[in-house]
Amino acid sequence: MKKLSERVERLGYSQTFVMSNKARAMKAEGVDVISLTLGEPDFDVPNKIKEAAKRAIDENYSHYSPVPGFLELRQAISKKLKRDNELNYEPSQICVSTGAKQSISNVLAAVLDDGDEVVLPAPYWVSYIEMIKMMGGTPVVLGTTIETDFKVTPEQVKNAITEKTKAFLFSSPCNPSGSFYTHEELQKIAEVFSQYPDVLIISDEIYEFLNYEGEHTSIAQFPQVYEQTVVINGMSKAYAMMGWRIGYSAAPQWLAPAIEKIQGQVTSGTNTVAQRAAITALEMLPSELQPMIDSFEQRRELAYNLVSEIPHFQCNKPKGAFYLFPDVSYYFGKTLDGKIIRNSDDFAIFLLEEAKVATVGGVSFGAPNCIRFSYATSEAQIKEAMRRIKTVLEKY
Repeated sequence: MKKLSERVERLGYSQTFVMSNKARAMKAEGVDVISLTLGEPDFDVPNKIKEAAKRAIDENYSHYSPVPGFLELRQAISKKLKRDNELNYEPSQICVSTGAKQSISNVLAAVLDDGDEVVLPAPYWVSYIEMIKMMGGTPVVLGTTIETDFKVTPEQVKNAITEKTKAFLFSSPCNPSGSFYTHEELQKIAEVFSQYPDVLIISDEIYEFLNYEGEHTSIAQFPQVYEQTVVINGMSKAYAMMGWRIGYSAAPQWLAPAIEKIQGQVTSGTNTVAQRAAITALEMLPSELQPMIDSFEQRRELAYNLVSEIPHFQCNKPKGAFYLFPDVSYYFGKTLDGKIIRNSDDFAIFLLEEAKVATVGGVSFGAPNCIRFSYATSEAQIKEAMRRIKTVLEKY
């Protein structure tokens, strides 16, 4: 009898892709579906980045690159981290990967043994928990609420650490909640981890520029935890380079060679043309990205105001990223159009079928009471989507 590995059997599917695929299938059948599922900027890549990619093709950057990426790109990342984050990383500490997702996977593969625990604040990005399980780790989930702005406290973190704790994985700004940790909050969390120097902090900062109400702080800025922190970032969100698949990790010297070793056996160096274009992108000043950031902030205001008008939705105002994450638990246990709503995944299916709006339920984000809307789409689509949802729910 043919049998798949236990590793693959214990993995779940990414709900963001499950729902986006359902939306695509309905669209292919001629159904007018508005998709608010994927975390994908609807902006085009800046022209100077496109031109750099064209030059790379003309200059025959078609051969293998070094496993951790071209030296010039790693130097550009090093300069960016110093300029924007006050972080000092040598190129030898940086590994460029096929998206930030691979960067995180590399780190987990490099440090986890079977049964090692990874502390994971919820809500978390859907792939975090599956990556941990894939590498043989055990997720230890810390719950949060709207009242705490979906952020964990230092006390929660300290109480979760055991002899088996190997890592702490989080994002700030957060996908899916849009919350971010302030300098003071991260400092207090860093003080906890300084007491546990063998616990690795994996800090996903892919949304750092999409931050509307405060300065971004990296937990790696605190010297007491620098040697136990890996910074994850990439080109997808701020530069709209989703399909170019460029992510990177910046790690302590003791860990960086292991990350490169893992990648060398999986993909080797990532796309060479995209790497050359990323050099130009990273040389751009953050101010050049401001028009896109301003547009997202304007959409945030619109989407938040409209969601606040939907019956029985409770929603915090996100301070970063491009998601709303309202609590919809009022509808649980109720029967809507003949369907019993047990959790937010059921509610998301109901909205797709009845309102023709695709969202993502919060179960796979570790927050089963909530549902995620991406407002990385046009204002017209946001308005129409919220109108449809409100109209459908007002019937009940």
